[in-house]
Amino acid sequence: MTDDAVRAQYEAYPYPSRDPADESKRLVEGSPSHIHELNHYVFGGRRDWRKPFRALVAGGGTGDGAIMLAQHLADAECPAEVIYLDLSDAARDIARARAEARGLANIAFHSLSLLDLPAADLGTFDYVDCCGVLHHLEDPAAGLKALAGVLAPDGGMGLMVYGELGRTGVYDVQAMLRTLASDDPPAGQAPGEQVVLAKRLLRQLPATNRFKRNSLVGDHLDGGDAGLYDLLLHSRDRTYRVAEIAALASSAGLRVTAFIEPARYDAASYINDRRILERLAGLSWLERAAFAELLAGNMRKHVFYAVKKANRGPVVADAGDPGAIPRLRVGDGQTLAATLKPGQTLTATVDGVTLRFPLPPLASAMIARMDGQRTLGAIHGELVGIDPGLDWDAFKKQFDSLYGALAGTGQLYLSFPPPR
Repeated sequence: MTDDAVRAQYEAYPYPSRDPADESKRLVEGSPSHIHELNHYVFGGRRDWRKPFRALVAGGGTGDGAIMLAQHLADAECPAEVIYLDLSDAARDIARARAEARGLANIAFHSLSLLDLPAADLGTFDYVDCCGVLHHLEDPAAGLKALAGVLAPDGGMGLMVYGELGRTGVYDVQAMLRTLASDDPPAGQAPGEQVVLAKRLLRQLPATNRFKRNSLVGDHLDGGDAGLYDLLLHSRDRTYRVAEIAALASSAGLRVTAFIEPARYDAASYINDRRILERLAGLSWLERAAFAELLAGNMRKHVFYAVKKANRGPVVADAGDPGAIPRLRVGDGQTLAATLKPGQTLTATVDGVTLRFPLPPLASAMIARMDGQRTLGAIHGELVGIDPGLDWDAFKKQFDSLYGALAGTGQLYLSFPPPR
């Protein structure tokens, strides 16, 4: 598929399907690029949002990532600039209308391929978002190198590429549709015959078909014709496993700092066999993540953060620092704490698998004090007032257990007070 054909597809089927009128009802949030998440995994929780911040959203589509990040930055009163790039005029128009509906003035829109960045003279960026784009490029490594070339030395990236194991059957259906519609013009030059054929084929798939048995790709099919086309008729995409992602990042002078959600990439979330876990403990964290990917067998995409190899600063927030401020992704601590009972287990169901995390005895008391202002040291001090025998080590042991559950499932981040 040529770049012109890719552009034509997204002109005909802007993806994902969004209505700017919905901006008055809700903000679409996700990963990567949630402001507290990227701060935790790229800036060590120490980003000072009072300072200017430049972000690039490369391949912004209809705007989910750009709108979320721009809104978060506006809410933080950060003097920020978000640069949006996309090849599709139709997608860009939707993204711009969404920004206008929210009154966001911190986004600049450009019709540009990320491969043209070296010659575009847009400057450098503190943060780069590239979600669902690299796997559609003819040369993903060249695309990532172009992005790395405009990244500030202490900046970071949030990326998403397709995972192999969770997309079972997708490429079987793509192959069948190429057989049925191999002579059809590209999207935007035909009255949807390819989509019609795809819908007819899906209705006829036998129960034994691998795509039919895959329950993990319904989000695309729920996205209307744009989602169906992107999943089954996009003739240029590829998948990645963990080790391939690490190699891709390395080829661009980057290193991966985290996969989202971290618990999904931890074998201990799925099994409790001590002998197996002891063997895994001797591996690097990327090797353990690759093992967990095979163990789970359901990862249809990989969301991850990366920084430049030369950046050896505190890029992931330190959960052992008493000065760290625990911050819930959504809601407030007191409301969440009120729903917890002693001895309760936190459960999270993701892509067909349920993960269970036993909560420590002090979970409710800790969560109730997570207001985005109190530090871990302050929370410990308040709990010592209740239990004078609770030293830091005992407190930290329980917090680590709670942190593994909440941060591991994308519900908790850490930040640090800005310098005075």
